Amino acid sequence: MDKSNKSGAEALIHSLHLEGVDLMFGYPGGAALHIYDAIFNQNYVDHILVRHEQGAVHAADGYARATGKPGVALVTSGPGATNAITGLATAYMDSTPIVVISGQVKSNLIGTDSFQETDMIGVSRPIVKHSFLVQRAEDIPDIVKKAFHIATTGRKGPVVIDIPKDFTDPEYKFEFNYPTEVNMRSYNPPEGADTSRIKEAADMIATAKRPVIYSGGGVNQNNASEELTALAKLLNFPVTNTLMGLGAFPGSDPQFMGMLGMHGTYQANMAMHNADLIIAVGARFDDRITNDPKQFALSAKKIHIDVDPASVSKIIHADIPIVGSAKESLTSLIEELKSRDLKTNESDISEWNEQIKNWRDAHGLNHSLLEMGAQNGKILPQQVIQSLYKETNGEAFVTSDVGQHQMFAAQYYHFDKPRQWINSGGLGTMGFGLPSAMGVQLAYPDSIVSCVTGEGSIQMCIQELSTCLQYGLPIKIINLNNAALGMVKQWQDMQYGGRHSSSTYENSLPDFVALTESYGHVGIKVSKFDELESAMKECISLKDKLVFLDVDVDPNEHVYPMLEAGNAMDHMRLSKDEKTW
Repeated sequence: MDKSNKSGAEALIHSLHLEGVDLMFGYPGGAALHIYDAIFNQNYVDHILVRHEQGAVHAADGYARATGKPGVALVTSGPGATNAITGLATAYMDSTPIVVISGQVKSNLIGTDSFQETDMIGVSRPIVKHSFLVQRAEDIPDIVKKAFHIATTGRKGPVVIDIPKDFTDPEYKFEFNYPTEVNMRSYNPPEGADTSRIKEAADMIATAKRPVIYSGGGVNQNNASEELTALAKLLNFPVTNTLMGLGAFPGSDPQFMGMLGMHGTYQANMAMHNADLIIAVGARFDDRITNDPKQFALSAKKIHIDVDPASVSKIIHADIPIVGSAKESLTSLIEELKSRDLKTNESDISEWNEQIKNWRDAHGLNHSLLEMGAQNGKILPQQVIQSLYKETNGEAFVTSDVGQHQMFAAQYYHFDKPRQWINSGGLGTMGFGLPSAMGVQLAYPDSIVSCVTGEGSIQMCIQELSTCLQYGLPIKIINLNNAALGMVKQWQDMQYGGRHSSSTYENSLPDFVALTESYGHVGIKVSKFDELESAMKECISLKDKLVFLDVDVDPNEHVYPMLEAGNAMDHMRLSKDEKTW
């Protein structure tokens, strides 16, 4: 045990090292300078200098989502801390384990409105799992241990550690002692399985005729993809994922119905609407899934597995609530099913799967659009995603920003592996794509990391192109450029009579190729369909270069299917002219 004397700053960095942290993202400032000096004087925790604190937190978030390990960001007080808020809210909504360390003014100045003072604890409280204000330098090791424990257990999430500058003073040293375990009486999250309900769930599964397995981001967060797949294969039940759950079940598997919800596939939404049993795992029945909760899957019994007891029966009543981790709960359920050699209604299940196939055949997504060539002389955004999928063999890490491009990527890139799809689901944060891709690329330097974005989102954090140059990050940015805030414009087309209020750029967009090149990277412009595949091939082949592929796509293309607001899941718009009711 290291019991040498350390300053608060040195204790902080050494504590991070003992927690297994080897990489952190940040931006320096006055209240954090003692910490930055401690970073300079060690060689076991690397620091990535971003260009904006929001980028630091998103990068830590992307790193955490891709690796399963907690991400770490370091910011200074005042504006540095408040710039981190959007990243914290993004991580909170999607249950991502990150620890954000914020410098604070000296303890004797707190509450005096001193230079660059912000109440970081108060400001962040609604959007973090927990927060700590350091009261003594000696408390730093214990606080770090607790912060990582909280962030990575139960329903994961962000934790803030706010450290007044005087508690990191290099002149004040104390005996360093890092705790080996955590004892928090008020925090005891469920980690195993609620076995008392497993037998009831098995009984209900045995009688199902129209079942659906519905999985969310909790399956990916809990590394339960293998168990989810095993359950689906054991039962031959169809599977659908939420936006956050993509990759938990192989996207190219015949049992996979595609994503469900607002822009989910026709077959997934119809299956959920007509099901007689829904097995929900690590999903929270949010509004993008249920549409109108009062009309949601009224004929279905619901088995709800979630590690967060507050999420179970919060929106949709669970007939069988199972509070526990996805991995342990699914393992127990599989063991119970196998132990009793349970036989499902095979003929009914076969008939149900055939019905789903018929729905897919009638109105499923067209995954052959790339072979169809130009449509009305325009490149379809779906074709760009299909080209990316083809050129990367479906093996890339894909981050996205928020909007139409996000939905097209979710629909048309088949994610076969967990933690392959990195996007902001709950908060819907424009600007997330590029910095999160930095975190993924640093975690997996030899992998293809692609950021699918739009010309609106990319400009939110485009300054991180400078970070990518400094650290040699060969991210492939695929910009679906429709010269508008596409999803806003789509809603305005559908609900506001085509009145495009502040959703188009009036010919004010930058030359993205020139801008990218000014940052020292490679820019490629595509305006014609015949250029698309060769440009995509060149983009992916430049393995050591960041490439910004700027593709002009049809500005009038909408994302379909789309649930009709305030209705059941069988009320969908299938195109501009076709709907299901």
